[in-house]
Amino acid sequence: MIGSLRGIVLERFTPSTVLIEVAGVGYLCSVTTSTFAELEPTVSVFLHVHHHIREDAQTLFGFSSRVERDTFNILIATHGIGPAMAMAILSTYSPTALVTVVTSGDTQALTVVPGVGKKTAERLMIELKSRLNLEGISAVDAYGSVQSAAADVREALTALGYGPEEIREAMRQLTTADDAETMLRDALAMLGARRA
Repeated sequence: MIGSLRGIVLERFTPSTVLIEVAGVGYLCSVTTSTFAELEPTVSVFLHVHHHIREDAQTLFGFSSRVERDTFNILIATHGIGPAMAMAILSTYSPTALVTVVTSGDTQALTVVPGVGKKTAERLMIELKSRLNLEGISAVDAYGSVQSAAADVREALTALGYGPEEIREAMRQLTTADDAETMLRDALAMLGARRA
């Protein structure tokens, strides 16, 4: 069983699949949309992995944090949630946001997830309340929020016309903060000084 991958991103394929080379071997890995946004070719990466084995296929699902992978495992152990739906849920909500949705009983919020209708959302709400380690996920997901902020900053810089190499260099020098706004301001200051 594969539990993690550390290597270089070789290629990205839509929807949300990356090819990661580890010691000369390429692994195709399905990731959430937020993780996909962070992984560009030639970037070094470490992913926590769920190795899903069926009779007819083996699939790797990659996550930027352990709590995200643990939440995925809880989701696929829930009746009626397969890997595709679990990835759709985690592409829509971070583990912390999912906990907020479940603890507040916001069934309507679950219907935002592609493939989840009202009846399915009601059933999932009941099952997830008993399965999710609500306190543990809330406490541990700080790393996930940092990753999400970094993805937002990359996306904003790309929209502003900065190239992948400039963005990578700026992201390397940033002091990690939970606040995407602060990270973006610092990145723009760095990039502006470099272009001046």
